Amino acid sequence: MRWSTAVSALAVAASTSAQLVTKLSGSGWTLRNENGSISVPASVPSQQYLDLYKAHAIGDPLYGLNNTDQAWVPIQNWTYTSHALTGLQVTNLLSSTYLVFQGLDTFAHITLCNETVGNTNNMFRQYIFDVSSILRSCGHTTPQLSINFGSAVNITHRLSGEPDADPDANFADSCNPNSSEFSCKPYARKQQNDFGWDWSPALVPAGPWRDIYAVQMIPGQVHVDNALVDIYRKGQQNNLSPDQNQPWVFNASLDFVGSLPRVAVGMSLSLTDSNGRHVLTQSLGGISKNNETITGSTSISSSSVKLWWPNGMGAQTLYTAKITLTGLLGIPITSITRTVGFRTIVLNMSPVSSSELAQGVAPGAHWQFEVNGQPFYAKGANFIPPDAFWPRVNSTQVGQLFDLAQASHMNMFRVWSSGAYLPDWMYDMADEKGILLWSEFQFSDAEYPNATSYLNNYEAEAYYNTRRINHHPSLALWAGGNELEAIILFYFFSADAPGTLQKKYEQIFLEVLPKCVYANTKSISYIPSSTYHGWLKLDFDSVMPQVPRYLNTTGPDAIYANTDAYNYDANSMFDITSYPIGRFAAEFGFISMPSSLTWSTAAPPDQMFYPSQTVINHNRHTPFGASGDQDQLSLAGIQDMTAAVQKHLPVPAKKDAGANFTAWCWTTQVVHADDMVHQIAFYRRGSGMKEKQMGALYWMFNDLWAAPTWSAVESTNRQKVLYYAARDIFSPVIVNAYYNTSGGTSDLQVWVTSDLFTSISATVSYSWVNYAGEAITVGTQSSGSSSVDVGAIHSTHVTDLHVSDLNSALSGSSVDAKDALLQLSVSAKSGGTTYTHSAVFHPATLAEAKLRDPGLALTKPTGNSGKGSKYTFTVSAPNAVAAWVWLDVATNAVTGYWSDNGFWLKKGESRSVVFTVWEDWSKGKWVAGVTAISIWDNTLP
Repeated sequence: MRWSTAVSALAVAASTSAQLVTKLSGSGWTLRNENGSISVPASVPSQQYLDLYKAHAIGDPLYGLNNTDQAWVPIQNWTYTSHALTGLQVTNLLSSTYLVFQGLDTFAHITLCNETVGNTNNMFRQYIFDVSSILRSCGHTTPQLSINFGSAVNITHRLSGEPDADPDANFADSCNPNSSEFSCKPYARKQQNDFGWDWSPALVPAGPWRDIYAVQMIPGQVHVDNALVDIYRKGQQNNLSPDQNQPWVFNASLDFVGSLPRVAVGMSLSLTDSNGRHVLTQSLGGISKNNETITGSTSISSSSVKLWWPNGMGAQTLYTAKITLTGLLGIPITSITRTVGFRTIVLNMSPVSSSELAQGVAPGAHWQFEVNGQPFYAKGANFIPPDAFWPRVNSTQVGQLFDLAQASHMNMFRVWSSGAYLPDWMYDMADEKGILLWSEFQFSDAEYPNATSYLNNYEAEAYYNTRRINHHPSLALWAGGNELEAIILFYFFSADAPGTLQKKYEQIFLEVLPKCVYANTKSISYIPSSTYHGWLKLDFDSVMPQVPRYLNTTGPDAIYANTDAYNYDANSMFDITSYPIGRFAAEFGFISMPSSLTWSTAAPPDQMFYPSQTVINHNRHTPFGASGDQDQLSLAGIQDMTAAVQKHLPVPAKKDAGANFTAWCWTTQVVHADDMVHQIAFYRRGSGMKEKQMGALYWMFNDLWAAPTWSAVESTNRQKVLYYAARDIFSPVIVNAYYNTSGGTSDLQVWVTSDLFTSISATVSYSWVNYAGEAITVGTQSSGSSSVDVGAIHSTHVTDLHVSDLNSALSGSSVDAKDALLQLSVSAKSGGTTYTHSAVFHPATLAEAKLRDPGLALTKPTGNSGKGSKYTFTVSAPNAVAAWVWLDVATNAVTGYWSDNGFWLKKGESRSVVFTVWEDWSKGKWVAGVTAISIWDNTLP
């Protein structure tokens, strides 16, 4: 847009808050490589791959082998040049001009009118440059903006050889000059999985990945470029449980460019609810300001507002907070709005109390989240970047992921580092859906340089993002990074003589980053690492506010840490004695293939077999620490899936190659789901065991390309079997069988677990049957029911169903373990709601089981569908028990999700399931292609 001088003057005279904001994002840009041999139209926000692909200069980077064939792209420098910036004003009235870059990835040199504006080296920071003098010097030349992005691969290798770099500091991810994989990622403040991960390609994109705009103002005006809102209970301190009887404190701090009037500046708060109704207006007191920030606070009575609760615990009550700066005579200078919620959220790591010890809780410390003073069981998964390229991530795609999470009883995502800090609109979605976001600073699986320039960069990054995100009630935690303490403890730790790497870790993650959090907020807890043994003491006046516990325990029975564990051994899968005992499970997982339909979006038809060259190329899961030929390493990783299928399920052997590939993909998903359900149930049972285990976040929820990974949802947002299996085992009240075969034992126990905030009385029903669905007797048990009481967030052993030696019971009853099933169900009422759940236990693997044809029958609805339509299908098993019943939508022409899938059916049982449509390009024709299968179908040719 262009203003004439007359219009400009009128606008400024009409409002003291007038300023001209010119959006520089959009089309009209040009992308060139360093020697000019490639020049294509471009847009902002973007990255070089996206504009090259749009211009047909390259193929889809995520298709086939393109991710490796295009290795020339990230080793070149790329320049984005704007169109003529005719919207920028050069007048005496608009005397100040600032360029605001919301995100530049990563090593950028910026020029305006061929004059240097500045250089950047951090993808995660907002950069603001005063270009007033440069713009005036343009004269009659139309301004043009140019941003040169250096190759992060080349630059990080160069940085790794500089004097302030430690060549021994790159744990796991080496600086191999002959490989771009991982490159020297610790030397770039850039999304670390851009350099490759065991679920991600090594693309190393570059470009203006977030918006760019210009701000022009008259003297005495300010532009707010960031704002902190911190809502906490009076007297609250980070990492400590606050007094819920205290009033709320509302603290607002606005960062700005420009200059405030020299007169006294006031601050006020206006609060409205989600219906637009006025709640309160209050002045903020204790105002302090400098040339960049103004801060004030006020107290709000608890009775004036309603609490915000996570999904499944209460309402997600949100308010709009308008913060206004006023000058002389109360005339507004500027204002900003933020959506806020009133809640407290604390990661309680305090010592286990004497009363808890008396109740059987193991000594040590807690590892539990508490919202509004209420401990709760965290149910969820780890969230990774939803696309390899952030500029094309959109609200439809992410909204579907949050809908899936909300529908599956989840209340938390761990936003894994090192991807990128999520944009505000994603936190907005989490606020609305009640999904807490355990957030992390972008450091992962490496030791990071600690030269002063790096520390300053880390601090600016953390300070900006801490302030930007803090107003969201979904923000649950700040962690320093991924698995950092675990690396120190395993490889570098010394209690008496800490080495260089341990000292670097402590300086960055126990001094610099907590300072940034604690200086800005009292409402959020901080831990230095996703894996953490907790603190010995807190001292908020110390340079190191948390004294880490490390391995300092009170005894061999004490439990302090959370867990992060993986097992790819098919022979020990489902062994409950192999699972770690801890207070919280932050990561655990297994891998599976995406569906053949998702593969079809990323692989040529001749590559749709197992394992094709595309499958081998896209698989990045390899044996830990192994080196050698990449294809052979990939095949070794794929063997983890293959061995698990061969050990535990019937192996598909279809005559048709396409059908066999589809069956293989699905079968890997079944063993993946079964493994995760087994682990989640074990961890959830821990809420009533000595470890008082209070969270299970599986790895991982989503995916960014078609590949064998740990995800529950594929890159197309099509759901794997794991999604539905985890949805089921995350039900508020569950029943499950736990079978211990270690040391030659065969102990079978049945437990009921509840994560409700109140005690319940439950009825457990059971029946032993064979796969034909016929009743059998095992020991003294055939069928019946048992009543149990379960405490709040607790587990109860159903002692009536305990079989201490199942092998003897089976043989004594002349029952073949390969033809025996225990069918379980539970029903409980609480607060007017009835909770039900069912489970199946089979002592022999399904690979050994004497499966029968269940004769699945599927009844399909009719009619055309549109966005939001719901279709009800009914599936039944008239002939025998059906294991892992799967309703499959056989086309990419429709997207959506099922109310239930991947379940067992008793003989004669029918179940109705609903498919909710997101998009339908088939005009309802997809319904005819829906099929129902079970694991029995793997036995068919």
